[in-house]
Amino acid sequence: MGVIKQLPVYAEKVPGGAIVATSLESILHHSQACSLWYLLFGTACCAIELMATGASRYDFDRLGMIFRASPRQSDLIIAAGTITKKMAPRLRKLYDQMAEPRYVIAMGGCTVKGGPFYYDSYAVEKGIDHIVPVDVYIPGCPPRPESLLEGCLTLQKKIKAQKLADWQK
Repeated sequence: MGVIKQLPVYAEKVPGGAIVATSLESILHHSQACSLWYLLFGTACCAIELMATGASRYDFDRLGMIFRASPRQSDLIIAAGTITKKMAPRLRKLYDQMAEPRYVIAMGGCTVKGGPFYYDSYAVEKGIDHIVPVDVYIPGCPPRPESLLEGCLTLQKKIKAQKLADWQK
């Protein structure tokens, strides 16, 4: 993608003497990355930081991220908090109800690897990646809203770097 200035033949025909040359693929990926609609899956203390990120101080909306209450309207799940074995099938069901392409962000130590419950609890999943494929991991207990914003920017970069054939997987 780029801007070509001062084309010798078309300089008078195009206002300003410049055109934008890009591919359909890059337009689709840019559109997808800049309009992520997310579904919250908050189960514990990390969910408080997740909700703070969507509030006015940190303002997810400026990144094009809009909260949706339905998995059928979402293309991103942000999972935050302890994931128990009873919650795992529900998380998987929500993930399966989402349309392709779909993405997952795992936020917090409990979501990423089980956190402090890793050795002491039989009822806690030892990481969300056993249930759904994860695109971005955000460690911390709980991670700050700035970390979640950085994770979302990382996901946007990943989406922009994809190929259209990757959506078919």
